[in-house]
Amino acid sequence: MNLTPQERLNARILIVDDQPVNVSLLEEMLQEAGYTRVSSTTEPEQVCAMHRKAPFDLILLDLQMPGMDGFQVMEGLKANTAEDDYLPVLVITAQPGHKLRALQAGAKDFVSKPFDLVEVKARIHNLIEVRLLHRQLARHNHYLEQLVQERTAELRESEARYRALTELATDWYWEQDGEGRFTKVSGPVLEMLGLQVDALNGSSSAEQIEDGWNLAERETLRARIAARSPFLDMVLSRVLPDGAVRQYRVSGTPMFDASCTLIGYRGVGVEIQASGMR
Repeated sequence: MNLTPQERLNARILIVDDQPVNVSLLEEMLQEAGYTRVSSTTEPEQVCAMHRKAPFDLILLDLQMPGMDGFQVMEGLKANTAEDDYLPVLVITAQPGHKLRALQAGAKDFVSKPFDLVEVKARIHNLIEVRLLHRQLARHNHYLEQLVQERTAELRESEARYRALTELATDWYWEQDGEGRFTKVSGPVLEMLGLQVDALNGSSSAEQIEDGWNLAERETLRARIAARSPFLDMVLSRVLPDGAVRQYRVSGTPMFDASCTLIGYRGVGVEIQASGMR
């Protein structure tokens, strides 16, 4: 993120001092330096309202003013500024003991009276650059947040379409979490895979689940899942109590997060009929 000289010179600057002679001196200095958007006030009570209406990139604030001093102005500005926002205040003081207090109150820098104009211009230049870069960064972060939200919404929509199409194209669709618990089931997949999950499958016992299944095929499937490996078109066979034989073709793939940690499995299955695939 780079700033052009014109961007710096177009920064909005406010001079706050109850002494018109000081205001005139600072205005003349800023105009000679090329700054084009300089405002001023001798009434500190107006500063917060002016900043709310159109935020300034830098406020040159005198600390010692009657009625409302610079510390009170900063408290008012802080009350009307978001916690993560930048408070663009450069304080002006003739009291060395006020410098630390001003910085603790939220000022970003200070200059001393009587003015050293070269020093004042350098500090103004630096604070304006920091302020404008902070604003650019905030806008960029906001853009990134919006982009993430849009991409997340697109991914969720794509995921929903994928699941809907998968469920239409297969007899069963299933998902497991990283601990092997089923989080989504469409169709009798629990029985098909021969895995006992009481929360989803009632009170099925291990004997009921194993009954009639080809144990060699079943162990091959379990080994693939235990190895966190994908499997494609694995055939599982089962003999029903009436002697009929049914076969199922099962596919599954592990799911990993960005750090390559297993977060679960997802898969599909179809029942194979004597005349071919349904």
